[in-house]
Amino acid sequence: MKDRRAFLKDLGVAALATHLPLTHLNAGMTADSDKEIGVGLIGVRGMGWVNLSSLMKNPNARCVALCDVDATLLENRAKEAEMWGGKRPRTYGDHREFLKNKALDAVIIGTPDHWHCIQMTDACAAGKDVYVEKPIANSIEEANLMVEAARKYGRVVQVGQWQRSDPHWISALEYLKTGQLGRIRQVKAWATVNYGKGFEVLPDGEPPEGVDYDRWLGPAPARPFNRNRFHGSFRYFWDYAGGLMTDWGVHMLDMVLAGMEVSNPNSVMAMGGKLAFPDNAAETPDTLTTVYDFGDFSLVWEQFIAMGTSPYLEESGEPGVAFIGENGILAVNRVSWKVIPFQEEGRYLLDPVPPRRSSVNPIDLHTKNFLDCIRSRKDPNCTIEMGRDAALVAHLGNIAYRTGEKLRWDERRGTISNSEKASAYLTPSYRLPWQLWKG
Repeated sequence: MKDRRAFLKDLGVAALATHLPLTHLNAGMTADSDKEIGVGLIGVRGMGWVNLSSLMKNPNARCVALCDVDATLLENRAKEAEMWGGKRPRTYGDHREFLKNKALDAVIIGTPDHWHCIQMTDACAAGKDVYVEKPIANSIEEANLMVEAARKYGRVVQVGQWQRSDPHWISALEYLKTGQLGRIRQVKAWATVNYGKGFEVLPDGEPPEGVDYDRWLGPAPARPFNRNRFHGSFRYFWDYAGGLMTDWGVHMLDMVLAGMEVSNPNSVMAMGGKLAFPDNAAETPDTLTTVYDFGDFSLVWEQFIAMGTSPYLEESGEPGVAFIGENGILAVNRVSWKVIPFQEEGRYLLDPVPPRRSSVNPIDLHTKNFLDCIRSRKDPNCTIEMGRDAALVAHLGNIAYRTGEKLRWDERRGTISNSEKASAYLTPSYRLPWQLWKG
């Protein structure tokens, strides 16, 4: 177990321990703190564009290159990027050519999950610092390789699990560290989202004009184009992602790991399936309960698609975490956190804490921290190791569901010790000519 000082260092928020005003989350800037940083984005739709737009709010950041398999969208984004001033960014359809751009210092990876490992390891090898969206990879082996690449090439890598930079979450975890809840016996994390209905099966067809669909597939199996498997809904197909578990799950599970100061479970089992919408187009489950044994406490993950309610807190359909102790419950989501005291013989066992609400844009803090760390060469608030740990826990939950087995995780060996069937899910099989990074 880490001491409190080490915990605060990991979160990158020592200033917040005393609730001081937040100026930046990483001190110790080097003399070249005014140096312009050339930034590029791979995957210009969705969160990739959100991250780039956030990062460009910082002075001395310049968008120099964009990369995407959709030529039409890429051209539109290049025009939009002109609002940030400077030269029009260069555009690319192939990330390998994009990485040859000598003006690039840092790369944002906003592509589907199955691409993250290839693009992140290539970027590190090319000498670029990286901001990679969560989950960092679509398998545990890929996540481990990404950690190795960041270390080998000495790159700053920030993972898009931005709760690590959010004073709202940090203050909740600071309360947890006071010990007032008593011994934590169970943690619950959930994603009871209010979307997901109407995902109907569609026939295969032709990709949109201007889309290089073979490159979109990349290392994933060759399949006919289907609109359901494209853009945001790719998350519900195993070839590219892991459903709610690796979408919302890594965010919430990451906060469990931070709060409890752990990284690996001893065992995991799961049950669920396509119970609400058995005939829709998704492969991943709409309903899932996963139970992890961490030795000193248990973790229960629950996910429900199209169920707009959430436990403990008022915000319906908002994923969150609850730490259940001897004396009460700390419940937190992105909107608010509060403490619910237990009662004994007509008295509260601790003082209740009414809802406290978030008041800042945490993504802006997270991208600023990334830029600060590029200059200082310090660890960012969400390191590649933190991203690996959250991805590992999420993927183990999905593997337990897909195999129907209770899995035992051997942390020292990095393997599932009791199931060859489950072990087959640890490492992906890439479609040629793509290959796993070999170090």
